[in-house]
Amino acid sequence: MTTTLQEAFSKASALPPERQEALAAIVLQEIEDEDRWQRSFSQSQDALAKLAAEALEEDSQGRTRDLDELL
Repeated sequence: MTTTLQEAFSKASALPPERQEALAAIVLQEIEDEDRWQRSFSQSQDALAKLAAEALEEDSQGRTRDLDELL
C-alpha cells in the first residue's frame, strides 16, 4: 500500500461511521468502474486493430479525403 493511500485510510478512519461508509462505497464503485473499463478495452483491441488496418488500406488506395477538404 502506498504512503498516500495509507494516509487517506488513516484520515478516513477518523470520520463518523456514516461518512466512512459513503467514502467506502465511492472507492469501491471507482474500482469496479476501472475494472469494467479495463476488461472492455482489452476485449476491443482486436476489433480496433482490424478497423485501423481497414482505414490504412482505404487510405493507401486513395479512398479517403483529408479532413480539411470536408470543412
